[in-house]
Amino acid sequence: MAILRWKPGFYGWHRDPFAEMHRLRREMDNLLGTGRRGLAPTAGVFPALNVSEDEDNLYVRAELPGVVPEEIEITTKENNLIIKGQRQIAAEGEQVSYHRREREAGSFRRIIALPTRVDSSKVTAACKNGVLTVTLPRAAEVKPRQVEVKSE
Repeated sequence: MAILRWKPGFYGWHRDPFAEMHRLRREMDNLLGTGRRGLAPTAGVFPALNVSEDEDNLYVRAELPGVVPEEIEITTKENNLIIKGQRQIAAEGEQVSYHRREREAGSFRRIIALPTRVDSSKVTAACKNGVLTVTLPRAAEVKPRQVEVKSE
């Protein structure tokens, strides 16, 4: 049985109703290694990306340093954009001893759910300075349409 330090109001009316949930979350984070004091930092989702829009298009910008643009495969399927590729990092030799190794190599695949329908036949993509920009024109049926009012 654990001994808990007494805190004024801990069992009284001034108690934070979520204190136990916060404590449980901290303990689970520590146990799973996802908190600040975790065992090891986990890698983020690759590639990191932003999705934005204007009146006519959706834009997906993905950071792809070290990826050859010709080896990126972009597909639209239903309301999803799929980005696939492979990042290769040159071998540094067998006798190399790493002090820190954070750059990952290998295949990746991201599926991004799009917030609206797009015209798949007009999708374009360009890669500049390691940033992939995919432009997805909105489908004609989801664009706002001005209706003229006629007088009779």
